[in-house]
Amino acid sequence: MGVGIIGCGNISGAYIKASRSFPVLDIRAVADLRPEVAAARAAEHGLVAKPIGALLSDPSIDLVINLTIPRAHVEVGLRALAAGKHVYSEKPLGIAFAEGKRLIDAAAAAGLRVGSAPDTFLGGAHQTARQLIDKGAIGQPIGGTAFFMCPGHESWHPDPAFYYDFGGGPMLDMGPYYITDLVNLLGPVARVSGMTSMARRERTITSAPRKEQVMPVHVPTHVSGSLRFANGAIVQIAMSFDVAGHNHLPLEIYGTEASLIVPDPNNFGGEVKLKRPGSDWEDETVALPYADGNYRSLGVADMAHGILADRPHRASGALALHVLEVMEAFDKSSRTGQVVEMTTTVERPAPIAQSLVNGRIG
Repeated sequence: MGVGIIGCGNISGAYIKASRSFPVLDIRAVADLRPEVAAARAAEHGLVAKPIGALLSDPSIDLVINLTIPRAHVEVGLRALAAGKHVYSEKPLGIAFAEGKRLIDAAAAAGLRVGSAPDTFLGGAHQTARQLIDKGAIGQPIGGTAFFMCPGHESWHPDPAFYYDFGGGPMLDMGPYYITDLVNLLGPVARVSGMTSMARRERTITSAPRKEQVMPVHVPTHVSGSLRFANGAIVQIAMSFDVAGHNHLPLEIYGTEASLIVPDPNNFGGEVKLKRPGSDWEDETVALPYADGNYRSLGVADMAHGILADRPHRASGALALHVLEVMEAFDKSSRTGQVVEMTTTVERPAPIAQSLVNGRIG
């Protein structure tokens, strides 16, 4: 399937490298609002750089990977749909539920597909955790914890201001990894209770090339609350750019029969551990595919195969829209002091094993 990439920033290199693991993906061109950035990325990877309009009008491109900043995800996605292209967006799907729904509705009207990162839940470690839950290893799920807390991204990212602008913040930045994996493991979220805070109105960049520049902060930088899933499980969650360090594991799932450690949902691999009453933690890691590297393009490859085989793809627009509604609900709950009921639901994506051919997606 012919693929074009719009947005040649920090994450595009990982997508391009990973795409070479999937023969179904043929990157025909890259583009960026800054032509010099697209040209540099194309030269680095032996690709062709084009203006955005030329990429969208290229008949050999069937699917656009949208790697622009979050505030541009829906605008660029709508342009791709209008050009007759399927679109796969970097996370989040949009910066507000209403605009994300607009994108999904436009795709449905055009008979096209939308996909969205994250696709890390398709990695071998998270599929192992899914298998354990599905076969009843933990019994009935009753709860869990999900934690991402750090001092912020200004110490390492070359241009971190968008993390603190509208559409940024720890929930929209990192929440998609955690909540998407939780939906993969437990199913859809039914309601959300949340509280938010902003520790500082300005932050100083400590990374090159913008070192010592001061950024305004427009969004909450500490978000916490609870998710109640349709199956009854209750998960406590905290996403923060205000914490120097912590000892919480990224994800734990608790059941009536056992507890499960799920590794960092920002990665495809990691150790999966299970603890039953009266026993030590046992390593349940198995050699499932896509656990030994950074496969950011796996969701795109699954989407391409799904289009070609006329089957659902897993990192779907419906899943991303549900996750976006969940994330938006934390701020709404914090402002109103009320529990927020979800208006969307979604089926858990099918286990990736159902479309593996010789150990690879097919």
